[in-house]
This record gives sequence, C-alpha cells and structure tokens, in this order.
Amino acid sequence: MDKTEQKIIEIIESRKDEIIAFARDIYDHAELGYKEYRTAGKFVEKVQNITERTEGGLAITGVKSYINEAKKDNFSLALIGELDALRIPSHAHANPETEGAHCCGHHAQLAGVVGAAFALTDPQVKVALDGQVIFFAVPAEEYGEVEFKNGLKAEGRIQYGGGKCELIRIGAFDDVDSALAHHIAKGIELGSGSNNGFVSKVIKIKGRAAHAAARPEAGINALSAASLGLQALALNRETFRDEDSVRVHPILTKGGDLVNVVPEEAVIETLVRGGTLEAFADAAEKTDRSFKAGALALGAGYRIETMPGYLPAIAQEFPADLVEGVKEITDKPFTLRGPGFHSGGSTDVGDVQHLLPVYTFHTGGMTGGTHQSDFDIIDEDEAYVLTAKIFAISAYRLLKDGAKLAKGLKADYKPRFKSKDEYVAFMDKFNSVEEADIPEGGK
Repeated sequence: MDKTEQKIIEIIESRKDEIIAFARDIYDHAELGYKEYRTAGKFVEKVQNITERTEGGLAITGVKSYINEAKKDNFSLALIGELDALRIPSHAHANPETEGAHCCGHHAQLAGVVGAAFALTDPQVKVALDGQVIFFAVPAEEYGEVEFKNGLKAEGRIQYGGGKCELIRIGAFDDVDSALAHHIAKGIELGSGSNNGFVSKVIKIKGRAAHAAARPEAGINALSAASLGLQALALNRETFRDEDSVRVHPILTKGGDLVNVVPEEAVIETLVRGGTLEAFADAAEKTDRSFKAGALALGAGYRIETMPGYLPAIAQEFPADLVEGVKEITDKPFTLRGPGFHSGGSTDVGDVQHLLPVYTFHTGGMTGGTHQSDFDIIDEDEAYVLTAKIFAISAYRLLKDGAKLAKGLKADYKPRFKSKDEYVAFMDKFNSVEEADIPEGGK
C-alpha cells in the first residue's frame, strides 16, 4: 500500500462515524424509484461542498458530482450508488410515508460513494488521480410500480422504467469511460456474473360491469378473463428452456371494484425475464398470447403495454490489480465472480455494460434475504465503511500513473453497442401498445 492509499484509508477511518450516520439516515428514510427527492438531497449535501461541480435533476432525481474536470479527456471514471428502495412496508426500517425499505442495500452503496468522495477529494489524493471522477447517484434501479412509471412516460418525463437506462438515453453517461458499482451480499465478492434481461408489461383486460347477483349474464367478467390468461401462461412454462433462465412473475393489481359488481377491468403487471435477448422476447410473445386468449374466451377486450426493461448483465471479472487492493485493506475472505455465474435476477448495470466496462464488487454485513422483510445490517463497518474503502482504493488504482490501468482495460473491452443511439434504437423496439376493444355484441 503506497502513501496515497494509506492516506485514503486514514481519511475514511477518521470519518467512519459520519459515513455510518449517513447510511443509517438513508436506511430509515427509503424512497421508491423516480421519487427519491430526499435521498438525492442528502447525497448532494454531502458532496457538493467538496467537489468542483454538482448537477442534479438527471432522470428526475439523479445526481452527478465532479472532481478533476480538467483531466476528463485523459479518463473519466464514475462511482455509482443507487438511490431507490423497494416497497416492503413490513420491514422494521420501512419509511411509513413511502412504505419503502432498503432491503437491497442501496443505502450502503450511497454511503460507500460518499465515503469515497471524502477521501478522493482530499488535495493530496486528488492530485494523484490522472482522470475525472464522477460521484454518481442514480435513480430507479428496482423495477416496480410499472403503472406509475408508465404515467411518467405519458407525461414525457421519462422513456424507460430503469434509471440507468434513462440516464443513458439522456446522455448522462456520455462523459463516462468506465464505472465502479457495488451491491450488498452475504460476504465479499469481487466481480460479477451474468444475469437476466427483461421487458415489463401492464395488461388491462376490459370487461363489462353488471349486477353480479341479479344480472351476471349481462356482464363480461374481466377477472375471469385475466384468470384464464394466467392459466394459459402457466401452461406455457413447459416450453421455456432451463438454460434460458426464463422467469415470468405476474401480479394482479386490480380484480374489480365491488364484490356485487361483475369486474369491468382487471390489471396485471409482470416482468418477463430471460438470460438472452431472444429468450425474453420469446417469453414476452407467449405472455401476450396467453392474455389475448383469456380475453377472447370471455368476449373481453384488452390493452397490453410493453416497456423496455433491462438488458442481460455481462459477466465481468474484477481486475487483478483491484483484487490486490482489496487484499491490502481487509483480511476478510472473499470470492471471485465472473463467467460461469448466472443469476435469474436483473439489474440496469447490464445496460451500462453494453456500452462501457463496469466493475462490480459486493460487501457483506447483512443478514436475512435481499428483497425480503428480514433483511438487515449487522456489520456496519463492512457494509458501509469497507465499501467506501474499496470504492476509493479501486478508483485510485485505476487512475494513478496516467490512468494506465483504466485505459488498458477500456481498450480491451468490447461493447455490445457502438453508441448511445444504437442502444436507444434497440430499446425502443420494446416500446409498444397493443389494444383490442370488446368484440361487437360481445357477452
């Protein structure tokens, strides 16, 4: 560990109480995607007075804060932390105003980025960085509240439901050459495997109301049509190949209005996931067919709105020099991830990876399950402080000595898309609405 790295560790250790206090505050005030106004504001409070420039309101709530802008042409590195939480009102730290809870550890990411900012903005450290650093707080990684996001889309405020996808679209990643990202886990893991991509759907079945007891024959039961669609979808599952890791998991968000009225409308939200673009496109077509069939059987209408979700994440090993850096700052055991590890989940980090390299690491300190009400932090030093150290040491190692390591890794990286415009054109293929009214004379 050289003198600059020693300085980085000393700074983070000296401010560990502040880092932990910030993390606890965010943990207790979770907000949902594209609504993270307080969280973004707290992030700004921590970084705007120690950086050169801060820009907010990106994809509604995103924030970028810069140092070393004069060196941006040499290299530009982003440290990414996610702002949003999940709607899990039963969690012990759920925000009663939003029903959100940080059961995926995004508050730990933000604490890590803030802690890294404390160290990397120190004059002695900053001068050793031969590139621009962007402390980047991004919205809406969790893909929930699809109808809400469709509303934002209808208002022209977003085009995509995923925060990083939207940030790519508006050009907020145009000045980024590579990035560091973090996630919480059961222990320290360096690097990332592949995972699923997906599209999202809101399916509305249109029926006809009638008195459920006196004249049910005059109605068209939208709930019954939706139920048939769910059954048809279930029967399609045997056509999904195991190696494609297909996941289709709908929820019924509306099944009627009153118990004595034949349901006039039923609403289903679902994500359709797969390990390849072809796999989730095939599953998406079968999902559409299933609900069209349910509507046809009952003489109902339908509206199927599809939004692009996330692209499959690309397996990415943690660079060897960064692995050595982790070894020097902790004696805790760790595992390496990369090709051969696949998750059925999804993240919009995959979308960024289709354009530029993203190096992901995991720290532990949690108990319970991610996305579950029993999730909690039991080791704040590992979850928050070690995260800050790995962010900062990795950034320094990438950018020291003329950013030699960062440039070499970037030169060897082969992005799937050559430009933002190519990415946007691909994503927009999945923006669609298909609609059919109740057939003439339908009953």
